[in-house]
Amino acid sequence: MSFIRPEAARGLARWREAMIGAAVVALGLYWAIESLGIIRWVGAALILAGLALTWSGIQRARFRTGRGGLGVVEVDERQITYLAPVGGGIASLEALTHVSVVASRAGGAYWRFDMAGERLSIPASAEGARAIFDVLTALPGAKVEPAIRALNAPPDTPVTIWRKGSGAVDTPAAIEHS
Repeated sequence: MSFIRPEAARGLARWREAMIGAAVVALGLYWAIESLGIIRWVGAALILAGLALTWSGIQRARFRTGRGGLGVVEVDERQITYLAPVGGGIASLEALTHVSVVASRAGGAYWRFDMAGERLSIPASAEGARAIFDVLTALPGAKVEPAIRALNAPPDTPVTIWRKGSGAVDTPAAIEHS
């Protein structure tokens, strides 16, 4: 018998990295204020590490993806694999030329990975799609904030998250003209 509702457990699990980071910051503050000598410096280092973990946890928690979507996403050795009954595929990070978020006809969001002459579309609600966050952090100049906004409210026009050779993110108006 569980004392926590399933919705609350999912919410806690989603924010667990940020909560662990906050606990590390609290421990670091305690050691930095109440201790002497080297423990005080260890506490200061814990504060910095905890702040970084908290920031990363908040970004990951905001990077919402639904559940129950079609297919499964796996990321391994700089390669995205999408397994689905129809339309699965593989995208290597080295071959990527463009990453964007587009709206689906059903109102959800899709990741679109363009490579030389090929395209891989992955529903944001696919199982394991959270791993795409790690892919974005590996791409130089990728913008996480526009991705988070596009996933939370699917856009009318595609939102470019990353483009090979340019660190700038295009606005929807610039995308329409290109």
